[in-house]
Amino acid sequence: MSLSIALVAILGVAVLAALFAHRRAKGLRGDGQRLNSLPVYHAFYALLWAALPALLLLAIWAPIQQGLVEQAVLASPQGMALPDFDLQRNAILAEARDIASGARSVGFNSEASEIAPIYAEASSRYAALGGGIAFLLSLGGAFFALRRIGVEFRARTGVERWVMIVLVAASLIAILTTLGIVLSLLFETIRFFGMVSPTEFLFGTQWSPQIAIRADQAGSSGAFGSVPLFWGTVFIGAIIAMIVAIPLGLMSAIYLTQYAHARVRAWLKPILEILAGVPTVVYGYFAALTVAPAVRDFGMMLGIPSSSESALAAGLVMGIMIIPFVSSMADDSIAAVPQAMNDGSLALGATKSETIKRVVLPAALPGVVGGVLLAVSRAIGETMIVVMAAGLAANMTANPFNSVTTVTTQIVQLLTGDQEFDSAKTLAAFALGLVLFVITLILNLIALRVVRKYREAYE
Repeated sequence: MSLSIALVAILGVAVLAALFAHRRAKGLRGDGQRLNSLPVYHAFYALLWAALPALLLLAIWAPIQQGLVEQAVLASPQGMALPDFDLQRNAILAEARDIASGARSVGFNSEASEIAPIYAEASSRYAALGGGIAFLLSLGGAFFALRRIGVEFRARTGVERWVMIVLVAASLIAILTTLGIVLSLLFETIRFFGMVSPTEFLFGTQWSPQIAIRADQAGSSGAFGSVPLFWGTVFIGAIIAMIVAIPLGLMSAIYLTQYAHARVRAWLKPILEILAGVPTVVYGYFAALTVAPAVRDFGMMLGIPSSSESALAAGLVMGIMIIPFVSSMADDSIAAVPQAMNDGSLALGATKSETIKRVVLPAALPGVVGGVLLAVSRAIGETMIVVMAAGLAANMTANPFNSVTTVTTQIVQLLTGDQEFDSAKTLAAFALGLVLFVITLILNLIALRVVRKYREAYE
C-alpha cells in the first residue's frame, strides 16, 4: 500500500463514517427524541476523527519513511559499496530514487541501476507499513466517533474543538517556519564565523569571496567585508527607489481618493496596480535596455564618468515597480479616515489641500507607514533588476552612476553552481541572510513604535 492509496482509503473511511453518523443521528431524532446537536454536527465529528489523526500521521511518516528507506539501501551490500564522498553518494541515491519511481529509465552512474530495485522494495515496504498504520488509525477514529453518537452527546462542541485545534496549528505554522529559518541561518552563520572573524565580516570594506575558496584561505584579509553589500542594498532599495516610489505613490493615492471622479478612479486604480503583477525579469530587461543607457548618456552629458550598469538605473526601475505597494496601502488608509474629520476641517474654513495635509494624512499615517515598509521589504529582496542593471561589483560609493551590488544578489552568486557547503565562500551567504534578517526586524520594530504612537493620537 503506497501513501497515496492510504490517503484515498482514509478519505473513503472518513466519508463513510460521516454518512453513517448522519444517518444514525437522524434515526435517533426520528424516534421522537430531542438531540443535543444536529445530525450534521455528528457527521462532521465522525469525519474529523476518522480523517485528521490519520492524515497527520501520514504527514509525519512521509519524511521519516525517506530516511528509513535510505538507511535500508545503505545497509545493503550494494549500498555499502557506494563512494564515501557525500556529494557523489547522494547523487547516486537520487538517480536510484528516480529510476525506482519511474521518472527515468537509466542513471548516469551504473551503481544507481543496481540500487534501484533495493530502493523500490524498501520504499514499498515502509509505505505499506506507514499507510497500514494510518488506515488502522482512521478506522479506530471512526469507531470511536460512532460509539459516542447519542441523544445527549454534544457533537457541536467536539467539532468546534477540532476546528480550534486546526486554527491553532495553522497559526503555529508561521511561527515555526520563522523559527526554522532563523535557526537554519544561525547554525550556518556560526560555522562561518568559526572561519572568518565577525569583526572583519561586519565592518570590513572589501568583498572578494572568490579569493577564499580553500579552507586555508578562509581568513584572507579583506575577503569578506560585507559593508559594501549592505550599503548597495540601502543605496538602491531604501534611498533611490524610495525617492521615486514614496512621492509618486502617495500623490497618486491622494489624487485617487480626494480629487478623482469615481469613473476616473475606477479606471486608473486597476491600471496602476497592474505594475505589481509585471514579472521582475521584465523590469530587469526594461532597466538594462532602456533606463541604463539613458542614465549613462545623462551622466556623460553632465561630465560624470558613467557605465552601462549603475545604481541609479536599478533604483529608478525598482521605484517604479514598488509604486503600487505604496499607493494601494496609502489609498486604503486615506479612504478609511472618517468623513466627519474631513467635513469638520472644511467646516472650520480649511481648504481642501490644508485638510489633506493637516487632517487626512496624519490620521492615515499608520497605513502609509505600513505601505512604505512593505515597499522597502520588497525592494530589499529584489535581485533580478540589480543583476541586470546595477551589476555585481561591490563598491563603496555614493555616486549613483557607478555600479554597485546588493546582499540578495551576492547570496544568489554564492549559492549558484556546484559549491562545497563546507567552504567559507558558501557559508557567507547564510551570514549575509541572517544579518539582513536582523536589520529588517529592527526597522520593523522602529516602524511599529511610530505607528503605535500616531495611532493613539488619532483614534
